[in-house]
Amino acid sequence: MKRYNIGMVGYKFMGKAHSHAYKEAPMAFPGTPVPVMKVICGRDKAGVERAAAQFGWEEAVTDWRELVGRDDIDIVDINAPSDVHKDIAIAAAKAGKHVFCEKPLALNLADAREMLKAAEEAGVRHMICFNYRFAPAVQLAKKLVEEGRLGRIYHFRAVFLQDWIVDPDFPLVWRLDKRVAGSGAHGDLGAHLIDLAHFLVGDIEEVVGVSETFIRERPLPSSMTGLSAKGDASAPKGQVTVDDATLFLARFANGALGSFEATRLAPGHRCTNAFEINGSKGSVKFDFERMNELQVYFTDDAEDVQGFRRVMATDPAHAYMEGWWPAGHSIGYGQTFTHVIVELLNAIAENRQPVPNFHDGVKCQAVLEAVEKSIEERRWVRISEM
Repeated sequence: MKRYNIGMVGYKFMGKAHSHAYKEAPMAFPGTPVPVMKVICGRDKAGVERAAAQFGWEEAVTDWRELVGRDDIDIVDINAPSDVHKDIAIAAAKAGKHVFCEKPLALNLADAREMLKAAEEAGVRHMICFNYRFAPAVQLAKKLVEEGRLGRIYHFRAVFLQDWIVDPDFPLVWRLDKRVAGSGAHGDLGAHLIDLAHFLVGDIEEVVGVSETFIRERPLPSSMTGLSAKGDASAPKGQVTVDDATLFLARFANGALGSFEATRLAPGHRCTNAFEINGSKGSVKFDFERMNELQVYFTDDAEDVQGFRRVMATDPAHAYMEGWWPAGHSIGYGQTFTHVIVELLNAIAENRQPVPNFHDGVKCQAVLEAVEKSIEERRWVRISEM
């Protein structure tokens, strides 16, 4: 059995998700190469050492350069904040390591293109973590589109709604700082919607958008982890430099129309990542809050039974479900990352590029920036301009 030594940079929310996936992948999918959780890296020595013990990593270090330079590391996993993605990925590629990176790929399109170029010149494998592609219900939607069972695609509409910063006294975490995050809801949540659109419908040709930052100042945090933070409402305040919400319209190269909405200020929506696709022969609807279900409608059903049907994508007929439980038994958020890791490890073993990879990250980044350009210039922007 092949084994690959993993060096991971980042140890909080995404570090936990990735660590869980490395442990699950060979258990759920026998024959998958074994990921050896060799070394985890973070700037805070005490914090990263706690994470190493909790998640099951052999060693902890505080300098990513030390990790990248080690001869015993095969794959570098980057899930630290977006402002360090570029430097780590390029250094890892030049050191001959395969690179696995969280989304968005970089702070901007120019940096993303540099990352792709470095990986291609080094001849290493590269992957971006668009994990929502890997929900079996999303894979089923892809299958229905590819097989033509929905006919000609007319519409793709998608929303990613959260509410974790709706309180104006919620601290100014790094995701609200453009220098670190690149953008707000648009890059964090909208990136997933854009990738799903590319995956399910095809390339986006042009966009027009609008955005808003509703809460422009927040208290400075005393500590932060993942999507939570500690702070005092009376603490000094800092400037929010990213969007709270971004909406845009799109025209796809195949003629379909799209609408996209990403916000962190939608009370009651913890993680409403949802899309609907309408075609000439039918439609599908998906909401990640019910991630094991796909709503399916076909126009050729008999008139007296027409309507959306609920399909539980939990049978062996559905992608990845052969690795899990008996038919009808559901899986969760963590398993989307497990499926990503299975693709990553198998692709490296088979000497092919995993999918999605840095090409997909660059393509997503081009749309993100085209929307930003549209907002700034108040016009439709073609992706080819970017």
